[in-house]
Amino acid sequence: MYFSRITLSATAGKTSGFWKIFQSPYTLHQSIWEMFSDHADRNRDFIYRLDNQGVRPVVYVVSSRLPKQDSEIWAVESKPYAPKIETGTRLSFMLRANPVVSRRDENNKQHRHDVVMDLKTGIKAKKLPKSEMPTMTAIVHEAGLNWLVERAEKNGFFVRPDDIRADGYRQERFTKRKGRQIRYSTLDFSGQLSVTEPDIFLSKLIKGIGSAKGFGCGLMLVKRV
Repeated sequence: MYFSRITLSATAGKTSGFWKIFQSPYTLHQSIWEMFSDHADRNRDFIYRLDNQGVRPVVYVVSSRLPKQDSEIWAVESKPYAPKIETGTRLSFMLRANPVVSRRDENNKQHRHDVVMDLKTGIKAKKLPKSEMPTMTAIVHEAGLNWLVERAEKNGFFVRPDDIRADGYRQERFTKRKGRQIRYSTLDFSGQLSVTEPDIFLSKLIKGIGSAKGFGCGLMLVKRV
């Protein structure tokens, strides 16, 4: 496995394809995918996270193969990725995830719902007085915290609610080829965790947590406390 840090090259703005890549969120995602696409049937074998440091995008990637380094737009730095994790290891972490909850409708058909909107809808249904309505910030934090705590054990770690921050809620919408609409939401988590099942946790560092991994969700960045 490899961990890569991908940034704009010094001459990126002078290349012909630069503005095409940044014309929409989808074209930017396409550019990242192309670094790992060696044939038409290639399945995704990487997870990534796109951050903006100032106005310059930075992409962090965990992958089974090295990304291509033949682009004039991107500069790639890679190193082997083999974290040594034991039971009880304390780590600080950052995670951008697509937190969803599954609900069944009156026809017993299962649907995925954005956890923030799901909680907000439930609170509105209570018809609380305006003075008792939580702020959107509080709803985001509670919904995100509940989602992460509920999934921690099966992902090989333990978190204390007081050690977690959930914010940065965003709803992403854009159009793929042939007019297909893509919609998903993201939440940013940060804090500290304790590893309970090293093998499971290591697999999640490689495979990611949650859904929408093809759009930059699921990669957990960790550092020893």
